Amino acid sequence: MSAASPHRYAQAEVDAVYRAIRERRDMRHFLPDAVDPALLERLLQAAHHAPSVGFMQPWRFIRIRDAQLRARIHAAVERERVATAQALGEREDEFMKLKVEGILDCGELLVAALMDKREPHLFGRRTMPQMDLASLACALQNMWLAARAEGLGMGWVSLFEPDALARLLHMPEGAAPVAVVCLGHVPAFYGKPMLEQQNWAARRPLHELVADDKWPGEDR
Repeated sequence: MSAASPHRYAQAEVDAVYRAIRERRDMRHFLPDAVDPALLERLLQAAHHAPSVGFMQPWRFIRIRDAQLRARIHAAVERERVATAQALGEREDEFMKLKVEGILDCGELLVAALMDKREPHLFGRRTMPQMDLASLACALQNMWLAARAEGLGMGWVSLFEPDALARLLHMPEGAAPVAVVCLGHVPAFYGKPMLEQQNWAARRPLHELVADDKWPGEDR
């Protein structure tokens, strides 16, 4: 057995990190209680300390405070929810029974977006320009894990037409919304991911997704 790294955290801190990862949930059920501003600042700081390719920091967050604007975002998501259900064919009715967002219920609503004028950032993106999106995803994951540690729920909503939401939020040309983020207090955290609880999908065994030296499952 190899020796532990001298840079390792204390065991209780290590356990806390893995617990947050294991118990993080994409939440849809929220309480209307307000989120303390200092706590919201901590969560945004957690997002802002995410890794980014070329240190480009492509994330932008818009806090939605206007009730009418929140309602318009909800309406945009609802339109896409119906369109997605129709595109699913035989699973349409099953999908429509799922709760897929908590936009009107959560204490805080944010829109996470990619900045405009990203083209000059070539470091790490020359052959893979999508790494700006990967960087924003890292920021959202940081926020998610910090929120879970703080006892707040977070939900990532992607059911919207990006250009329409960009116009609604007066984003400059080239900027792109990626997530509507529901954030707030919750009555309880799901014991399992909600889509797993609802039998929509199941977590695949790790061994099916990891392999040595070749694509997983190549011999099957």
